Amino acid sequence: MTGRQPQDMKDLTLLGNQGTQYAFEYNPKILESFENKHPYRDYFVKFNCPEFTSLCPITGQPDFATIYISYIPDIHMVESKSLKLYLFSFRNHGDFHEDCMNIIMNDLIQLMKPRYIEVWGKFTPRGGISIDPYCNYGQPGTRFEAIAEHRLMNHDLYPETVDNR
Repeated sequence: MTGRQPQDMKDLTLLGNQGTQYAFEYNPKILESFENKHPYRDYFVKFNCPEFTSLCPITGQPDFATIYISYIPDIHMVESKSLKLYLFSFRNHGDFHEDCMNIIMNDLIQLMKPRYIEVWGKFTPRGGISIDPYCNYGQPGTRFEAIAEHRLMNHDLYPETVDNR
């Protein structure tokens, strides 16, 4: 059978909800997942999030970034509207760029338990310098752990052009 049935989506409360509430403080409980209908196949799901905002924990000044999230699902996948609302919840969150990327990755690992995931933040320069933290994870004891190590060591060999700076 193809297509999602209503019972497949019964736990998704945000998608299609016209009364969306935006959280202005970090809130991982916003994240929702759904079942991967193709767990027999490895494939990437990629999100490009060009409007990420957080605050410097020292100065309170806003930081802006494009966040790239790529993962190979196992049993569960993140629902995109909940991801959007979750990322928005960083709006008033004060943390360093590196911490934000690791927090996002950790929350997505807890939600989905993906085979592999990487999170890359490309922050706009402030004070003449940009910071682009990259983190990744592969399920321990699987080939994805080795893939994570390889991608970590080689992820920036060919820096791509960033058009938001």
